[in-house]
Amino acid sequence: MKRPLWRAIQVLAVIAVLVFVGLRIADQWTELRSLPQQLHLNYALLAASAGTVLLSYLVLIWTWQRMVRAWGEQLRFADAARIWFVSNLGRYVPGKVWQIGAMGVMAQRVGVSPVAAVGSSLVISIVNILAGAAVAVALGAQEIGAPWWAVWATSAAVLGLVAAPWILPRAGAVASALLRKELRVPPLPHSAVWIAAAGCAVAWLLYGLAFRWLHIALLGHATGNLVGSTAAFTVSYLAGFLFLPAPGGLGVREEVLQRLLAQSGIAFGAEAWLVVIGSRLWLTVLEVLPGVLFLIIRSRTKAAPSSAPKA
Repeated sequence: MKRPLWRAIQVLAVIAVLVFVGLRIADQWTELRSLPQQLHLNYALLAASAGTVLLSYLVLIWTWQRMVRAWGEQLRFADAARIWFVSNLGRYVPGKVWQIGAMGVMAQRVGVSPVAAVGSSLVISIVNILAGAAVAVALGAQEIGAPWWAVWATSAAVLGLVAAPWILPRAGAVASALLRKELRVPPLPHSAVWIAAAGCAVAWLLYGLAFRWLHIALLGHATGNLVGSTAAFTVSYLAGFLFLPAPGGLGVREEVLQRLLAQSGIAFGAEAWLVVIGSRLWLTVLEVLPGVLFLIIRSRTKAAPSSAPKA
């Protein structure tokens, strides 16, 4: 498919989703206008929610660093954090692949081999999706009414994840043959893949806890339970991530989350939309701000020697 046509399809898909979500919000507009008077902001819980999200980021960064080491490469945690946060900005560009590509390029600049840089980024992304699906189904099969096929599909994904150390090198050989380009995936230690899966699962659980605290911090109350909130948030986040045209899952995540909150009895109507919109704004700040700060610090560090007075 030609690039201009694909870009046009992406733009149209995003517009369609945003229009649909906008109409859904308009249905609740009367209630939404009165909700600010019912806000009970708890700044301590807001801070706890933000801290928990940042902790989940640190877990993911550590997990990726371990995956790079499984390729036989070295990557300092400080460099891994900078690369992870800056490349994270790529998820707000339609297509999602920009994030993985940016991680690979930036990792190469600090001495990581091209194969390890791109391969580890791709593997950790796949592992993160599978771990999120497993967490969502394990926690929410009853809470959000997961269909039978989702349970079986996730079970198959978990088995694939367990078998990944054997599958990935063979998948690399097949990809090399199809692409006619060498893409060598070295035999990964079993522990590296399983540690990555565990780290990603912990990060999803921390996300769920942060979302629950944000909900209570905004409204002063929340029905349902932490399990249901975590499952609803995880499913909606994955839905937005897997919808490639939408930058940051914009529109898709909101619609899915609102439906699941109502379906699981956690929040209804305008209250649900307030939590959904608040979550989007809160997470966007926490995802974008660290990357922007790293870019500013990096640019000032580079500019400092050139601005120093000459002797």
